[in-house]
Amino acid sequence: MARNYVMTDRYKFYLNQLHQSPLSQSIFTAKQLFYIKTCSLSLSLYLFVKTQDFPYTPEELIQHFGADITQIILLHTYTIELWSTELLSCITHLMFLFTTCCWWGGEKGSRGKIVFTTESAACEYIDALIRIIDYTPLYQSITIKRTNDETILLETTLFSLLNIAQKEQFTWFLRSKISLPNTLLTLATRSLCDKIRLSIYAILGEILCDKSLKELKIFDSASTFFFNMLEHAWQNPAKKFQQVPIGFLLKCLANFSKIDAFQQQIADTNKVLLLIEMCDQYPIVYDILWALSFNHDIQQQLHSSTTLMTKLTHLPKEYDNQIRKSAHGILWNLEISHEDHIPSTISNEKAFDIMISYSHKDEIICKQIYDELINSGYRVWIDFDQMHGNVMDAMAEAIEQSNAVIICMSEEYRRSSYCRAEANYAFKRRVKIVPILLQQHYRPDGWLLFLIGELLYIDFTKYEFSQAMKMLIKELKISVISEMCLVNVDPKVEVDTTIPITPISPEAPSMLKPPTDILNWNQTHVHDWLISHGLLQMSRLFANFNGRSLMYMNEIIENVELEKVISLLQADSLRRTSQTLSLVELSHLRSLLNQQKQSSPSTIIAKPAKVKVGKLKRKSSFCCQII
Repeated sequence: MARNYVMTDRYKFYLNQLHQSPLSQSIFTAKQLFYIKTCSLSLSLYLFVKTQDFPYTPEELIQHFGADITQIILLHTYTIELWSTELLSCITHLMFLFTTCCWWGGEKGSRGKIVFTTESAACEYIDALIRIIDYTPLYQSITIKRTNDETILLETTLFSLLNIAQKEQFTWFLRSKISLPNTLLTLATRSLCDKIRLSIYAILGEILCDKSLKELKIFDSASTFFFNMLEHAWQNPAKKFQQVPIGFLLKCLANFSKIDAFQQQIADTNKVLLLIEMCDQYPIVYDILWALSFNHDIQQQLHSSTTLMTKLTHLPKEYDNQIRKSAHGILWNLEISHEDHIPSTISNEKAFDIMISYSHKDEIICKQIYDELINSGYRVWIDFDQMHGNVMDAMAEAIEQSNAVIICMSEEYRRSSYCRAEANYAFKRRVKIVPILLQQHYRPDGWLLFLIGELLYIDFTKYEFSQAMKMLIKELKISVISEMCLVNVDPKVEVDTTIPITPISPEAPSMLKPPTDILNWNQTHVHDWLISHGLLQMSRLFANFNGRSLMYMNEIIENVELEKVISLLQADSLRRTSQTLSLVELSHLRSLLNQQKQSSPSTIIAKPAKVKVGKLKRKSSFCCQII
């Protein structure tokens, strides 16, 4: 079929006919439909089932017809409402063939680059795929199984979008399509085809952050639907559900398992037992269980499984390093492997100035950062060799022996269970955290956003490397200065403050001269004023404050029991800056504010307090409102 029909000049001739717009209906002859529709479908099905001993490589196939097929799709999706039955059938089977070749044998390499030589070219093709799923009249023809062209076209389009969404360099582009989630949800509610719904839920899991997924409220139905497919595939001797292999389902679950909202649904339905049953046959389940083990309810369910605990603590010697790493990670989260762990107390002197926490997909730029820091005289710990053995203990020791941890933020970092454990432990140990952004268009979400709170970050995608390094070293030096003035105060009240993080500018702008009246100061005035007086920690703790907010805070401190105020500010400081509260800076701030209040022409009119952080004891009968 391939040698005699598809890889021939005649096949290319019929492809060239489809490059015209509008098309003449006369081109759809029986011979043309045989080549474009029948031969394309036959080759696709053959490659889908059997790839051994084939005379051509997927690269050779794509080089022969890939550019033609993608251009045909790009051209005609603009006028999808004008498609004839014949054109619909041709485009459906051409797209199926192209998609099959791109992901031949389940591989997700760089074959698309043969056709899409630039990022913009790939984005144009993504837009074409979105135009197909935007065309709602197709929904009316969807069948339970792929028995017509409309169902095959939508299923193939969604499968292509899913594989694209799993490539981090295009996730940002899909996220920029504001209406895409609603389009996908509409299609999911109207579809009778389980494969279509599976792809939709998987795409949403890739492109939406935890907050957006919770707002869509799809996890009840998605979790039930997904585990229904997984259970049927597990019980099926062929380990498939409607021709969907269980391996594909588990790869989708590996991504879902990192989403906090989905974790809770799994916990509430107690589906962990099914996964424990599968882990011997499918090693990827160990990775899934590690990701799930960050959920408190799931931790209890894992603890109660004697079978799993035995497996984790007595792994067979033939198990590879990745399974062992996942097993150690699960035990670490369950606090079994480190419940008796005593932090290193060899001396007050740390062995390292900095630890670099990163995903190994970002190794090249992290190696550059490491070299620059070493050349600047810093003692840096970084894992370039992907540690073997119990990596969790080695990670803990490295954090305990470091003064600061640089968190290298990217999509892969957020998805890594090891990186999450590393960042969580640094936060738990109250080590200074310095976030840097390594992936263009990525913005922290989920657990990563919660952990770093409103910390300032250095954007390595926005500035030249040398400039970003200067900003990083400057930030590290500021951290050292701030730590010299810190006084430890045990937090007693935890305040939930999840505030968007802010990038650090390369150079501080010239200080704006603030108005005489502090009540008229904006956020920039406050920030510059705090920095100019050396109140570095206060500038972070009171980020986004204007002058009125700052004076209100001063009134709170004056009129509420000091011990309570310090306790609450300490909790805020740990959450927002990863530092214990500096009483030196706080005292200096109080003095400056009192001076400023005396010089301001107006005063704050105190109002009855409406403080929402516990029952605070007031030193007098009034307090002012926090805005």
